Amino acid sequence: MNITAQMVKELRDKTGAGMMDAKKALVETDGDMEKAMEVLRQKGMASADKKMGRIAAEGVVTSSIQDNCGAMVELNCETDFVAKNEEFKELANGLAELVATSNPADVDALLASTCPKCGKVVSEVIKEKIASIGEKITFRRFVRYEGNTASYIHNGKIGVLIETDNKDAELMNDICLHIASSAPEFITRAEIPQSVIDHETEVEMGKEDLQKKPEQIRAKIVEGRVNKLMSHRVLLEQPFIKNPDVTVGQLIEGKLTIKAFSRYMLGEGLEKRQENFADEVMSQVKG
Repeated sequence: MNITAQMVKELRDKTGAGMMDAKKALVETDGDMEKAMEVLRQKGMASADKKMGRIAAEGVVTSSIQDNCGAMVELNCETDFVAKNEEFKELANGLAELVATSNPADVDALLASTCPKCGKVVSEVIKEKIASIGEKITFRRFVRYEGNTASYIHNGKIGVLIETDNKDAELMNDICLHIASSAPEFITRAEIPQSVIDHETEVEMGKEDLQKKPEQIRAKIVEGRVNKLMSHRVLLEQPFIKNPDVTVGQLIEGKLTIKAFSRYMLGEGLEKRQENFADEVMSQVKG
């Protein structure tokens, strides 16, 4: 059968395969479009499986806010170039929406679930994207809150999702922006494990500038230093980035209560080139 350029184009449009791969598949299946798609799918899956051994530390952090819930996800790929690809970003946004609406138990449950829009298993959808985009893609993590939620995403690199008791869109957005820039670890001091305080106390007690001071004075100085260190890690005690004269706790007093928050930095904990995205957020606030 004569394989026309139009047939090759149609197959490429449907599968995202390269021109020569599409033509070979059509020749192999004697021009049967459905069989050619299956051949490419099989080859694509093999290619995708092979790519899964590579490092994927780039990607995007994105979120989805639905009626009474919000979700934030991190989807990784190998290069920043692919992270900016519209097809990749569309996949990430779709996964965030799916997390928000379906409430999966964990990442494995999400990957095993069926996409309501295309009817395919999510893990297979990701494999198909690996085949068409040409890079390893991994769904790394997600968080989901129900109730009053808000999110802030900074250039796809830093993401924040919060849950509050009352709805105040402007204030909630400011809190998200603050968390993105200041990276708190806890909402209140009561959440800090005693082991963290003990460790910081031990570090401060061992510092050279205190060794010659009397024990009682040294203990008091260390207590003050540790107290200051802890305040930097507690959201409600941090100076608000837009007005450092007030703390976040003072800012929200009588308006709302922050019930939970999560902050994702793209690729944190993975081997990759680190950039100071928090400084980017701060410069955006000041600018």
